[in-house]
Amino acid sequence: MQPIGLYIHVPFCVRKCSYCDFYSITDLSLTDVYTAAVVRNINAADCCFDTVYFGGGTPSLLSAKQIYEVLSAAKITANAEISMECNPNSVTADYLKEIHSAGVNRLSFGVQSFDKDELKMLGRLHSSEQAVNAIIAASKLGFDNISADLMLAVSGQTFKSLRCNLDIISKLPLTHISAYMLKVEEGTPLAADKELLSKIPDEDDTAEMYLETVQTLEGSGFEQYEISNFAKDGFECRHNLKYWRCEEYLGIGPAAHSFIDGKRFACPKNLSEFISSDVQKTVTLDNGGSAEEKAMLSLRLTKEGLSLDDYPQAEKPAEILIKNGLLKKEKGALKLTPEGCLVSNEIICRLV
Repeated sequence: MQPIGLYIHVPFCVRKCSYCDFYSITDLSLTDVYTAAVVRNINAADCCFDTVYFGGGTPSLLSAKQIYEVLSAAKITANAEISMECNPNSVTADYLKEIHSAGVNRLSFGVQSFDKDELKMLGRLHSSEQAVNAIIAASKLGFDNISADLMLAVSGQTFKSLRCNLDIISKLPLTHISAYMLKVEEGTPLAADKELLSKIPDEDDTAEMYLETVQTLEGSGFEQYEISNFAKDGFECRHNLKYWRCEEYLGIGPAAHSFIDGKRFACPKNLSEFISSDVQKTVTLDNGGSAEEKAMLSLRLTKEGLSLDDYPQAEKPAEILIKNGLLKKEKGALKLTPEGCLVSNEIICRLV
């Protein structure tokens, strides 16, 4: 049996952040029945997994015992990557020790910023000090694969505050950093706040912030391997690479997506329905894994790129993009430059 990835959507939050449109609820009394439903669905799946990813929501609102129950139900290969998203304010040293014993071997901290004003604007519940202390504590407790999220071009961000964020994050015991630009999603509190929207850096400043982030992180030993992701050698997120390489994964939980046997499908955004169903209901989205989709996702991978052996038709339209510094050709593949990452959608449309 070929192992695949397992994504588990944990739909619980203490409160919603102003920018977030992921499915979550604040009723934490449902974590036990939710966990039982996850275990039930894992047992029903005839699959073996070499990556597991607890996403959310806030997975660290589950107890270590609940995490252990989920992992115990899954057929997991030796040396599997088992990732868990954590908020810095929802973990303690004891909790980190317990989830490490339960099998979690990779943490992803939702830091977003170390600036108190930016954290307040984003609706984050942690302080800069809590974020730093949580990452250091995790490292001391034996986690040797730790990631942190950093948000760029948020409302009110300046080059000074960005550089302070980069200085702090690059010195922490991290192996991976996700640095992504703020996207204003319809229906979120941020989208309705005209004052905050007016303070978002303009396109030129946003581009400069991104390019400075790439340069700073690469100078600190974090190689860019995807448009928004940077890792020390050998610490690329194996689970997320499955998405970008069009490899199979099973999603469990309300709002979770899956890709199996060439089909993409999703579980409805309804926790009550997920809990009450013997097997989670899903909605088929479309066929997946087409040549065009694979090409599009390959171009996101800045280290691997788009193979010209597989897509020779892309070479001719790439010439002008290479000349303009948006693409580079290396070892028979087309790869986005940092400048190209800023206009990746347009480049993808021209090549694919």
